[in-house]
Amino acid sequence: MKLLLCLFLLAGAALAAAELKTRHVVLVTIDGVRWQDVFRGADEALIDKTVGGVPANTLAALRQDFLGATPDERRRQLMPFFWTTVAAQGTVFGNRDRASPASVLNTAWSSYPGYNELLTGRPDPLITGNTPNPNPNVTVLEWLNGRPAFTGRVAVSAAWNTFAAILDVGRSRLPLFVTPQHSAPGSVTPRISELERWMDDLPPITAEEHFDVFAYHAAVDQVDTLRPRVLLFALGEPDEWAHARRYDRYLYSLQRCDRFVRQLWEKLQALPDYRGTTTLILSPDHGRGATAEDWTSHGKKTPRSDETWLAALGPDTPPLGECHDTPAVHQAQIAATVAALLGEDFRAAFPDAAPPVPEFIAGRARR
Repeated sequence: MKLLLCLFLLAGAALAAAELKTRHVVLVTIDGVRWQDVFRGADEALIDKTVGGVPANTLAALRQDFLGATPDERRRQLMPFFWTTVAAQGTVFGNRDRASPASVLNTAWSSYPGYNELLTGRPDPLITGNTPNPNPNVTVLEWLNGRPAFTGRVAVSAAWNTFAAILDVGRSRLPLFVTPQHSAPGSVTPRISELERWMDDLPPITAEEHFDVFAYHAAVDQVDTLRPRVLLFALGEPDEWAHARRYDRYLYSLQRCDRFVRQLWEKLQALPDYRGTTTLILSPDHGRGATAEDWTSHGKKTPRSDETWLAALGPDTPPLGECHDTPAVHQAQIAATVAALLGEDFRAAFPDAAPPVPEFIAGRARR
């Protein structure tokens, strides 16, 4: 009887997996983007010389580019693909104005702790800052890469070079592009070699991070050459410009991030292997301050910088649109969600991981 029950349960799990249309997942992270900007559009109070660090000669152009007549118009100006495609055809959480909270569970409210949480399914109290120590925790990317159906089909393109530590590439052996990097001759594709030459010829934003455009073109190269089933595309400029108190550059960089995601999505939809079988998930790694004084910052000393947002679009995600009056969702749920969409059970291997976001997978929404 026990054997028959086990066989029945296994058959049911296999059937549930077979019913999913998702064969590929693209996880996009955009570092340090506030939910207030995503859902309300540009903040007029920050389009200012002192508070937002906006040069006087660009104020008029910035207002014209981002200050539409209504919050709905403003957010579409800032992230047109997100609002006309992702939100229109998928599911979005995080608008606290509509009682849809999303947040991190870690207490550090900074990047490495945030990326660890969303990729491993749980916060690690020992990871409290951005020191690039190799991550002792196994991410969902590493775990999937160890599964027969995904070996060699998981890739990462990231703007921040600390991802080499977050993913512990020495252990995980995941194919990773980070900026700025210098590869051994013949170890990367001609396109990546060219990107590295361009990075050498342009001053980076910081010693750890170059412009997002390099990560975007590396992601395109990975799609062309590796045909990944799972791709992490990690963008970083908005966080850097916010820390620098340049709200103008923060807005334009977020607008570019939205365009890069659109272009990547359109490329995938043009490829027969990916069309209709790809799910897109978007999330930041943390929030940031909500006031004119602290919008540039985040961390445990910056109130509300644990507040985030989360979105998904794909063949198995119901088009619920912008959710309201919902229970809280957490960044830790992303890891199991990625696996579940691909018919895999991450929590069977890591029981402490948070469960998938039920609304992102048809038939699993809360009742």
